[in-house]
Amino acid sequence: MRPLQTALQQRLQQGIYRQRRVVTRLQGCRVLLDGRPAINFSANDYLGLANHPQLIKAMQQAAQRYGVGSGAAHLVTGHTPLHQQLEEALAAFVGYPRALLFSSGYSANLGVMTALLQRGDTLLQDRLNHASLYDAATLSRAKLRRYAHADAAAAATWLQRERVAMVATDAVFSMDGDIAPLAELAQLSAAAQSWLLVDDAHGFGVLGQEGRGTLAHLGLGIAEVPLLMATLGKAAGCYGAFVAASDTVIETLIQQSRSYIYTTAPPPALAAATLASLELIATEGWRRDLLNQHIRRFRHGMLQLGYPLGDSPTAIQPVLLQQSERALRLSSALLQRGYLVAAIRPPTVPQGSARLRVTLSAAHSETEVDGLLHAFAELAPQFTPEQHLA
Repeated sequence: MRPLQTALQQRLQQGIYRQRRVVTRLQGCRVLLDGRPAINFSANDYLGLANHPQLIKAMQQAAQRYGVGSGAAHLVTGHTPLHQQLEEALAAFVGYPRALLFSSGYSANLGVMTALLQRGDTLLQDRLNHASLYDAATLSRAKLRRYAHADAAAAATWLQRERVAMVATDAVFSMDGDIAPLAELAQLSAAAQSWLLVDDAHGFGVLGQEGRGTLAHLGLGIAEVPLLMATLGKAAGCYGAFVAASDTVIETLIQQSRSYIYTTAPPPALAAATLASLELIATEGWRRDLLNQHIRRFRHGMLQLGYPLGDSPTAIQPVLLQQSERALRLSSALLQRGYLVAAIRPPTVPQGSARLRVTLSAAHSETEVDGLLHAFAELAPQFTPEQHLA
């Protein structure tokens, strides 16, 4: 057995050692990071709803009535009227017959794959899918095949080569911000009679009419994508996740999904807050409009400065630096100027693709976005590719 301390020291030397920081939220996107004030450009609160007064009020009122915890799993005594109401509202919002609440996106992906796949099945995934989809593949005991990132033609080759039970992909990729070719994958999956599972963690609430997600953005629905998962801790500003599917699939998950059956139900008060969030997502389109303005402003400014960006139209904007050491240095330099931008390194991203992951929010002001761009401008002589190569 390799000594643990040796392994930790190796991670430190490789620049991939992870450390937690204590973050205290102040107001909007302003935080204290280990006591140091900063403007947060690393959160997933894309619409600025996580601290919204209506969500707080809904949660407080529900806690007064239902208490803090649910007290049991959904199938025992933990499923309250608020949980039922939220599942029905989520299903209607995304245009599916049924929805099922999970405690997290991780447990939702585990639950779907382990319930619907079995040993001997073949599962096809995008190479850059979220870790939860890959861990779910392992637990499902299916044979895993991977296709080149966002390459529908590569996926088609696998589908022609062998019988595939399920194709799984992120909708918006969490580290790159680009959107999967879902229309093409839907056609290929249907022709191969394979399930298509789409993880819309980073599109739900942000993309599509009234924020209904990436499928709505692309004009797709249950006819093309039979299995939809989305999380509630990002644009919705709350916590948890749901799977939307047909009545038969949802009933199957209730019967067979271990990560649903054997987990305490989320707090009822959290369901109440999420219901309030759904209403704001649908009615306050100005939040998405402002977010999109920030995205355009940031991309234009960074490209003018010479920073290499990923091809992302979403709130996730990767600044590609390749080397972990350079990503850490730039992140530290930005923090010294009052901007919190996380450095993302292997194994979260492939070797040689370390980056800063800038995430924009409707809670940011135009002044704050410009301030971040000014900080990047000050550091451009050290970190833009031309200077690095020189």
